[in-house]
Amino acid sequence: MALYCGIDLHSNNHVLVINDENDKTVFEKRIGNELALSLKYLAPFKDDLVGIAVESTFNWYWLVDGLMEHGYKLHLVNTAAVKQYDGLKHSGDVKDAFHLAHLMKLGILPTGYIYPKEQRMIRDLLRRRMQLVQAASKQLLSIQNQIWRSTGIRVSASQIKKKGFEITLLSGHLKMAADTNLRIYRSIREEIKLLESEVEKAIEEPESLELLQTMVGIGPILGLTILLETGAVERFSHVGNYASYCRCVQSIRESNGKKKGEGNAKSGNKYLSWAFSQAAHVAVRFEPKIKAFYDRKYQKRNGIVAIRAVAHKLARAAYYMLKNNERFDVYKAFG
Repeated sequence: MALYCGIDLHSNNHVLVINDENDKTVFEKRIGNELALSLKYLAPFKDDLVGIAVESTFNWYWLVDGLMEHGYKLHLVNTAAVKQYDGLKHSGDVKDAFHLAHLMKLGILPTGYIYPKEQRMIRDLLRRRMQLVQAASKQLLSIQNQIWRSTGIRVSASQIKKKGFEITLLSGHLKMAADTNLRIYRSIREEIKLLESEVEKAIEEPESLELLQTMVGIGPILGLTILLETGAVERFSHVGNYASYCRCVQSIRESNGKKKGEGNAKSGNKYLSWAFSQAAHVAVRFEPKIKAFYDRKYQKRNGIVAIRAVAHKLARAAYYMLKNNERFDVYKAFG
């Protein structure tokens, strides 16, 4: 008899529920987050298990990877898309796990993409780099603001980034505070260089990375970030799905031409959203045709909307570049 397993995963434990073809529960148990325990209780049912549905929580790596390595078929559940009956009176961990198994049996389980473990490690390393870049930017802004409000003089970020830069416009405690920010900034930059060096050693440059670098505003690290965050581009059936995943489309609900509300604007990949925004800022500076597009949008709305419109165009271009194995054409993208 075919069996279906649902797992409700938490920070320190998870609930296993196994159902048969008639939705009768043949096993349920709450256990600690140890792979050995999961394997122990799943072992008697392994030959009959059609699949195992695991919630896509912050800590799914160890469980999904471990079970897949032992021959189980895993489904990573898109928890945001799982719907339950609105009139349900009682809900709990066991009911949630049961529901996942039930949806799997019906063939309507909403699932996410299980990124290959080896590439996922490099992707996560680049995510740490992005966090450090943002932290370094905060230190730069803190130094600029301290000098500006204390002296009325605006010092550019490029000046602060110079190797021999020293804060001479401030004195006393104000200088001490700004010097602290400067030391932290330089320390973070060293860590960023270490991560970039490790990433370059860990991965060979694929042909698709060379294609992405033909796009204005995308270099090796940013291109690799986009490539690894995208994964297999074939999993996106349409360019609109990819743009939405990159958080480059509006999330609004309309009726009769009027705005009635907003959807989940945070649904998608925040790292791709950041990467294409970074590329957009550079592209506007160095590509006249993209700058002209940006200016038109800017005149109608504002700078934020304009830069996101450029990011949207770049995301769509990247999709076709990866899918069709072609180089960037600014006239196709912004014609």
